[in-house]
Amino acid sequence: MLDNPWAQFALILAIALVAAALVTVAATVSTRLTGRRKSWPSGLVRRARAPFRALAFLVATWIAVTAAFPLRDWRPLLDQAFTILVIGATAWLLGALVAFTTDLTLGRYRIDVPDNRLARRIRTQTLIVKRLAIVLIVVLAIGAALLTFPAVRAVGASVLASAGIASIVAGLAAQSVLANIFAGLQIVFSDALRVDDVVVVEGEWGRVGEITLSYVVLDLWDERRLVLPCTYFTTTPFQNWTRRGSELLGAVELDLDWRVSPARMREHLDEVLAHTDLWDGRASVLQVTEATGGYVRVRILVTARDAPTLFDLRCLVREAMVTWTQAAMPTALPVQRVLMTEPGGPAAQTHEPTPQDAGLFTGSAEAEARADTFTQAIPVVSGGDEHAQSSKSTATREETTERT
Repeated sequence: MLDNPWAQFALILAIALVAAALVTVAATVSTRLTGRRKSWPSGLVRRARAPFRALAFLVATWIAVTAAFPLRDWRPLLDQAFTILVIGATAWLLGALVAFTTDLTLGRYRIDVPDNRLARRIRTQTLIVKRLAIVLIVVLAIGAALLTFPAVRAVGASVLASAGIASIVAGLAAQSVLANIFAGLQIVFSDALRVDDVVVVEGEWGRVGEITLSYVVLDLWDERRLVLPCTYFTTTPFQNWTRRGSELLGAVELDLDWRVSPARMREHLDEVLAHTDLWDGRASVLQVTEATGGYVRVRILVTARDAPTLFDLRCLVREAMVTWTQAAMPTALPVQRVLMTEPGGPAAQTHEPTPQDAGLFTGSAEAEARADTFTQAIPVVSGGDEHAQSSKSTATREETTERT
């Protein structure tokens, strides 16, 4: 029975598969024993179990075929197929190791904590490096698989010789793509933008949900998604509310009547902030910033730990102050005063200027004399009239001073 090649192949294949299974079990056990008191071995086994077993069983099957059919005409074609499959399984295993490393890094830096600036930077850079590594592994695997074909190896020299011209042509044809790729790398490694950053772009408030090598996805506050190219963030100004920290200062403005009492409003503001967890206790200010146009503008400044909390706090303070003003100080509510008169009545008639209408330099004889003091030039005299002119000027000044 052992003289039959297929029987020999079945026996060798069974032995090889058992050996491959033992190798996978030994690798799993050794990995778990190495980190018995740590959590990373389970993640490594979960990620790498399937590709490692596939690679081990492929190698075992290839060894069995080689041992059972050493001199067959179809062996080169079968060897090439096994080579391609082994290359694919190896790329799969490398990709799983990259994913495990990424999971391990992201697990150490959590972003669901208050002070997460470093974690967001590490997360953004790790995700970009993961994508680059996956792309590099796939490209190398495809290139290695293509090199198994003799025709491809024959053309390799000419391809390398024309690589310079091809790269120039490709660069000119893909300027926008390359610009976005380099912009994405610049964004990630310059720490200008990170995943989970709160930004304001194109008048939209949102959080950075994803950063790739070509575009950035923003999760807007109303659950929409805004997709922008990476070059936008390197060429256009934008607001980053969490660049150095998530704490923010916000304003609440109210237009009230002149009969409002800012002191009583400050007292009520302190009571409102004392009974809410939204306020972080850093600052609370109430000021009258404007008093024109028949209204008094009251501005309230409050602080919170992040942008969503600040928005809720501003709404809470605005509602509380409006409700309190309606109940405790109704005279401070904004009103509009209108004076209604009859056509041709006393209000429409003009009146003669009165002393109250006189200005400082116009409108009355005294004001005109006062203006002459500053504007009328003293003529130049000569001879015997000099003393008389001087006495007259002195008398005029004394009279003007006395009237003033």
